[in-house]
Amino acid sequence: MADIRIKGRMVNAIRISLDTNDHDAIRQQLSPKLQAAFPPGTLAVIESSVEQELIALIQLLISLDVQPMAVTEGLLGDQARAIQFPVLPPDRQLEEIKATKEQVVEVKPEPTAVNDDQAPAAPIVAHITSYHDEILRTGQCIVQHNGDIIINAGINSGSEVIASGNIHVYGSVRGRVIAGVGGNTAARIFCHSLEAELISIAGTYCVADDIPPHVVKKSVHIYLNDQQELVFEALQF
Repeated sequence: MADIRIKGRMVNAIRISLDTNDHDAIRQQLSPKLQAAFPPGTLAVIESSVEQELIALIQLLISLDVQPMAVTEGLLGDQARAIQFPVLPPDRQLEEIKATKEQVVEVKPEPTAVNDDQAPAAPIVAHITSYHDEILRTGQCIVQHNGDIIINAGINSGSEVIASGNIHVYGSVRGRVIAGVGGNTAARIFCHSLEAELISIAGTYCVADDIPPHVVKKSVHIYLNDQQELVFEALQF
């Protein structure tokens, strides 16, 4: 019997794109983003639009509780090969499309005593719900950083839905669904048929191989429990 087996598997990793080589600025800007949305030890692929000293950058990311796993082909490729660090081909860029329509809920500030010649304060946008009436096709994505997304059809493999709030898909989910971006642990995902490549809520991920078999191709409600673990709950109609 063979002593070695090779299995295909998707790997959970974030992509860190850098437009600066100022390590103080990288630390200041990246640290709160990581703490809000990703657990310590999160794997990361690095890409950069400017020259970097790669070893120093890797050490910086490790100090931020990120585990660099590779760089994308580009400015960092030669340095990576010189230290036998993995180099990955660049991802095919997804086309971000606009939702069919959006509903904006505004909260106006409490009235205060102001002079007659002083302009009133502008309304504060509290929540946006994006509605999309068509199938999300391979290579497309919809992003909503200030609320929820509701898709009235399915999403194909190779597509992506990203929201700071909840995501509802009234059809088959075959792409990637990422809710609670920014650390919203109360976010939830609902879909009519779960066949996803990846599910994520507030930085907690599950790839296709790890989705519980009893909910595959079923209507499912997904949320985080008190231990910040993904719960897959089959919906009964």
